Amino acid sequence: MLERLLRWDVWANRETWRSLTRSSVPPKSLRWLAHIIGAEFLWLDRIAGRPASLPVWPELSLEQCDEKLDRLSPLLLEPARNRDLSRAVGYTNSKGEPWTSSVEEILTHVIVHSAYHRGQIASDVRAAGHDPAYTDFIHAVRQRFI
Repeated sequence: MLERLLRWDVWANRETWRSLTRSSVPPKSLRWLAHIIGAEFLWLDRIAGRPASLPVWPELSLEQCDEKLDRLSPLLLEPARNRDLSRAVGYTNSKGEPWTSSVEEILTHVIVHSAYHRGQIASDVRAAGHDPAYTDFIHAVRQRFI
């Protein structure tokens, strides 16, 4: 199920990006999308034991978001396919505090965190007078997108 939810996350992030290409991009929406991307890369870097490849709040253009999403998609599914979901990952958070979480906890957080910010983007896009992406999990299932 975790792998399926990650596929939904990949699909929903891409749908959100597409919705931003169809109209004038509200600045907050672009910032939130870039944050989703930055945070997902950060967590994957932590799982792999690498230094952060992007800031958690990167300043990215819509075109740069597109490129980063292309790179991110296959990487996001890799840890779930590894099947070592209980492996402990040590890291230091943005406040400088040391923590340890399992791969499964981290990937679950990534999914929920991104969904939260996609909701903010949808609200912002609607407030700007445009139609946001329809990224509900059940919609993706019903349409066989995932």
